[in-house]
Amino acid sequence: MPVTTINGREIHVDDEGFLTEYDEWDEDLAKVLAANISVDLTDDHWAVIKFVRDDYKAQGETPTIRRVSTAGGTDTKKLFQLFPKKPAKKMSYIAGVPKPHGCV
Repeated sequence: MPVTTINGREIHVDDEGFLTEYDEWDEDLAKVLAANISVDLTDDHWAVIKFVRDDYKAQGETPTIRRVSTAGGTDTKKLFQLFPKKPAKKMSYIAGVPKPHGCV
C-alpha cells in the first residue's frame, strides 16, 4: 500500500488517497482531509462522519448513502448539501474509511 504524508504524519492510503488503516485516522486528520476537498466541517458533518466510522467498524464495509440516510438519520438531500456532488465518496474520504463499493 502506498504511504503519504498528511499533516506531518505518514498515512497508508490506496491509489485514490483513501485511508487503508482505520486506526491512523483522528479528528485532526479529518480536518485536513476535509480542507483538501474544500469541505468546511460543521456539527452536521461530524455527526455523519461519526456514523460512517462507527458503521464501518460494526459492519466491516463502508456504508452507502442509503444506509447513512436510513440508519444514520441524515436525509439524502442533506447529505448532498453537506458533501456536494459525490457525498458517499467525500464522507468516506474524510471519515478515513474505504471508498464505498459501486462508487465511481
